[in-house]
Amino acid sequence: MLPDPGASAAVLIGTSTYEFLVDLPAVANNLSSLAETLRGPASWNLRQDNCTVLADPASGEAVMDALRDAAATTRDTLLVYYAGHGLVDPEGELYLGLPRSRQQRVETGISYKWVRSALLEGMAERTVVILDCCYSGLALGMMGSSDLAAQADVEGTYLLAAASETRQALAPPGETHTAFTGELLGILDHGIAGGPEKLDLDSVFRQLRTALTAKGRPVPQGRGRNSNGRLALGWNAAFSRSPLAADASDGRAELRSWPDPEAICTAQGFLEALGQVRIVSGLTHAAVSLRSGGGIAAGTVSGLLNRKDLPKTWKTTGIYLAACGVPDERADGWRRTWERLRAQTPATGAASPALDRGRDRGGRAASVWSRVVRRRGRD
Repeated sequence: MLPDPGASAAVLIGTSTYEFLVDLPAVANNLSSLAETLRGPASWNLRQDNCTVLADPASGEAVMDALRDAAATTRDTLLVYYAGHGLVDPEGELYLGLPRSRQQRVETGISYKWVRSALLEGMAERTVVILDCCYSGLALGMMGSSDLAAQADVEGTYLLAAASETRQALAPPGETHTAFTGELLGILDHGIAGGPEKLDLDSVFRQLRTALTAKGRPVPQGRGRNSNGRLALGWNAAFSRSPLAADASDGRAELRSWPDPEAICTAQGFLEALGQVRIVSGLTHAAVSLRSGGGIAAGTVSGLLNRKDLPKTWKTTGIYLAACGVPDERADGWRRTWERLRAQTPATGAASPALDRGRDRGGRAASVWSRVVRRRGRD
């Protein structure tokens, strides 16, 4: 599954220049490239203000403020990435290097304990932590049998580390990116041959281990909580997608695990299930709009999925289901459930005009989708 881009965020932290340690110029490239990927439609499609980049941060306080702000406002998925020098304090625990960091001086960097604490106090349903630094595997040890680890289970955490607790990460001279992040970006850009349709974290981790081991580079570590490994970082560019039901002739799309509308008994459940339809279809709001041939705008899709009451008319919902590829017989079931719920709980207040009418922008594609919806008996 891909997270909802409107309710998700990323905080990307990187230190490439140091006063007392060796510079890591590739880290600056890591940050810009990863931000571009996460903001793109093939990945999470994050808004720019939901993807914070902290390059060579001046202080640990600035980093922790950004982390706490993101953790407090993110409801779906929060990704935290760090690239730079990973250092070990006198107690053997990991801290993350900043421009003025020194060896064995945790107060000059960011203790990983602080990062974890900020995430555990946050509101995100899922968290992903990616550490591209030396000794980053130490962070995995902090997710052992403790009360905080149990809380991390509830929150849902997945951690990817560039190296084990005793190994140094690698920034190959002359390469644009560090070894770990360069491989990660390659997977997100080019996909995994023979892999799943979406690049879930478990598949990405396995591919990272295989590829980096084959190149004789540090072997990454990983650990997931709460089945978070099924969370996707993007679409698999190497996957040959089957057409959706509206376009298919061989029926393969009929095997998708669409939500069952007959089991829905509340308006809230109906709207949440509509959101699951988009997740099953694998389409972004913009892609649903595109497939509707202009019948509904991306903003209308977002409004439909985020409203609190049932739509007063069926038109927009019918176009939405058709654009997502829901088969005709299932769409009929959705309409019957909508009619049943409307009869049981009449909507209050005026409906939003943008939600309760399709937007006819003309064109051949719009007329095709209109015919599809009319076949289903829309208003």
